[in-house]
Amino acid sequence: MEKKKSQLQTLKKVLRYIKSYRIFLLLSLFFAVVTVVSTLYFPVLTGQVIDHILAPGQVEFSVILGLIWKMAVIIVLTAFAQWFMNVCNNKITYEVVQDVRREAFAKIEILPLKFIDAHSHGELVSRVIADVDQFADGLLMGFSQLFTGVITILGTLLFMLSINVRITLVVVLVTPVSLFVAGFIARRTFSMFMLQSTTRGEQTSLINEMIENQKVVQAFSKEQDVLERFDEINGRLEKASLRATFFSSLTNPGTRFVNSLVYTGVALVGAFLAMAGRGALTVGQLSCFLSYANQYTKPFNEISGVVTELQNALACAERIFSLIAEEPQAPEPEHVQTLSDVKGNVDLEHVYFSYSKDKKLIEDFNLKVEPGQRVAIVGPTGCGKTTVINLLMRFYDVDGGSIKVEGEDIRTVTRKSLRESYGMVLQETWLKAGTIRENLVMGKPDATEEEILAAAKAAHAHSFIKRLPDGYDTVIGEEGGSLSVGQKQLLCIARVMLCLPPMLILDEATSSIDTRTEMKIQNAFARMMEGRTSFIVAHRLSTIQEADIILVMKDGHILEQGNHEELLKQGGFYYELYNSQFAV
Repeated sequence: MEKKKSQLQTLKKVLRYIKSYRIFLLLSLFFAVVTVVSTLYFPVLTGQVIDHILAPGQVEFSVILGLIWKMAVIIVLTAFAQWFMNVCNNKITYEVVQDVRREAFAKIEILPLKFIDAHSHGELVSRVIADVDQFADGLLMGFSQLFTGVITILGTLLFMLSINVRITLVVVLVTPVSLFVAGFIARRTFSMFMLQSTTRGEQTSLINEMIENQKVVQAFSKEQDVLERFDEINGRLEKASLRATFFSSLTNPGTRFVNSLVYTGVALVGAFLAMAGRGALTVGQLSCFLSYANQYTKPFNEISGVVTELQNALACAERIFSLIAEEPQAPEPEHVQTLSDVKGNVDLEHVYFSYSKDKKLIEDFNLKVEPGQRVAIVGPTGCGKTTVINLLMRFYDVDGGSIKVEGEDIRTVTRKSLRESYGMVLQETWLKAGTIRENLVMGKPDATEEEILAAAKAAHAHSFIKRLPDGYDTVIGEEGGSLSVGQKQLLCIARVMLCLPPMLILDEATSSIDTRTEMKIQNAFARMMEGRTSFIVAHRLSTIQEADIILVMKDGHILEQGNHEELLKQGGFYYELYNSQFAV
């Protein structure tokens, strides 16, 4: 019952998307009616030709020729109607698919990071790409065959009733058996296709993960382990696919068997009526009826296939709609304001935060930062350093307390204006596919050539950029293509240097750079940080000795606070961390 309700809700959502293209839907129905009527009228003309040929006396070739010309016109009309119907169906299908994909991708852009972090990226990709493709195939088949199938059944019944009621009753009485067979199988295939779609997503996730991390896999000689994991998932996908396909493929033979019974019944009853004479049924009419019997039963085969394919399409649609239905990040307040004239005042007051309720992380965190101060955050792995950065940028909202910039709670200002106030360089580099120049001006599209060159030189990226085939116009692939990790890091640093917002966040920003270049970068950072509030996360304590405030964190708490000399004199946790660098 729950599964049926879920299918119904998914179907309603699909129909809401189709509603926007109702003009094309009506046109498709119109051309489907034209196609069916012209197709059904053709056997009538064929029967008349047969009756004229078998009629006693001289054959009237002029009448037969006229009927043949009508048949030719009907063939051309049917072809054009089918073509226009398919054009309309394709328009509806791919417009709907475009809308679904656009909405799904737009939802990903506004989903909270906790959702993205909690789900496999490959599985999300599978929903937006593979599941929508499967949905499109089912939708197209539905439009192409469902409309014409239903109209053909109704039209054929009307034509048969106009010829002979008794034989038509034979057809109608056997029909429910075909519907029962198709419905019985279709109800049991939905869950099978859902399992197939879910397993396919799991496989896509693994492939995506392994391609992105192939170097690590090979470095640790884990190829065989990965192959075993892939084989296990691939085996489950094979079983799920075979099971779904096997049961769904029973529909066609089952309905064909019933349809053969219909055809046999029409042939026997019609033959007896034709032999009985007395005008009950002519040979031409029997020929016409047998043609209708084929045309009447054929849609049941097609519809049964459509129903099966629709089960797959609905299963895929349910997965993509569940993504679209996810709660987006908290919306901007009604009277939200734009953060402006930022000088660099940041206050964290009694901040509480944890990624999961059962595992506490940051508790009663307090910090007051004056404009232009450099705040370094140090501590062991997992102490909450990067979490503080996530909260400052409002990638996550605090569970308790508040974070204020220039006295304004960051939850009361637009995310855009808040994030534009920060320049951020992370340990994980990110570059989009495009030219070097396009990546550098991401935060400042109107930057001049002089500004771009100055930022690249300040980040010590200019020299290697000039050595590239096309310099600043060199096209790089996704994630930086063949550039080294250090080169990608330099480009990310240059990107921030070009914008120079009032506040900076450097999260292990020099972790992928050699020591000599790091010294140059530190000097560039020093110039860049002058007069700007800066938050620096670093494992190498030698890189943050010049910070105005050093926060020593452990388990989400600030254990110690002060500058480098003060903390060393205290002889506490920072003292131990600092000296552990030199331990042999």
